Amino acid sequence: MSEPTLQDIEDYNTLKGEKRRVVWAVIIAGLVIGSIYVGAKAMFSDVEDTIPVNDTITKITTK
Repeated sequence: MSEPTLQDIEDYNTLKGEKRRVVWAVIIAGLVIGSIYVGAKAMFSDVEDTIPVNDTITKITTK
């Protein structure tokens, strides 16, 4: 059993048929997931219930 050569691969230079659909599906899925992430980050990134802390650390002890 030998490995296929580049000449034996049907769509070496171009994507045709099922491979083309898979590549486009992956690209579209990535764009959809990315847009959902950006939308969720924009919607939930405003935190209004923060607790103000005025204490400063003057000395850190190490053991």
